[in-house]
Amino acid sequence: MQRLVNLLRMNASGKVVLLLWVATMATFSVMWLYSLPAVEHFVPEKTLFDLSFTGYSYEYAVSLLATLGEQGRYVYLHLQLPVDFIFPGLLAISSALLLMWVFGKGYAPGSKVFYFTVIPFLGGFFDYLENIGIMQMISAYPNVSHELVNICSAFTQLKTWFTVLAFLFLLVGVFRAIRNYSAITRH
Repeated sequence: MQRLVNLLRMNASGKVVLLLWVATMATFSVMWLYSLPAVEHFVPEKTLFDLSFTGYSYEYAVSLLATLGEQGRYVYLHLQLPVDFIFPGLLAISSALLLMWVFGKGYAPGSKVFYFTVIPFLGGFFDYLENIGIMQMISAYPNVSHELVNICSAFTQLKTWFTVLAFLFLLVGVFRAIRNYSAITRH
């Protein structure tokens, strides 16, 4: 883990963070404005797996897959999921570097807080597992197992919790950096 923290530290410049955040937000925009609505068109009254932050039941998963229909499942599998295989990696790297950059403004270089910069990678890891699980559910439909749905739902929840945790650490880091900046400018 120290190796990853050191690698992040070496690359956490303002320019790199900005460039990666622009790429991340561009990918997010494609999903939010194009691929997700394309899938949601088939299920306007339902929440897609990716956006079911608190998870979902077996009954809900099967109902969603049925309501999507063959064409909706095709769009989910061939439009939304390919874009969502780019996004988690970008979000993880850009978030980790942003955390490192912000922590660098508020904490001493040897602080243990820098280990928290790896949290976005956990969110990305579970996002990839979620995507693989969604692909398996779509491919297995109508013979989707309870176990597969339970595992996918757990991956969705873990993705959500690690992503939220990363952003909470970002807020802490921003407040700490502001406090340090204020202390410096007062002297």
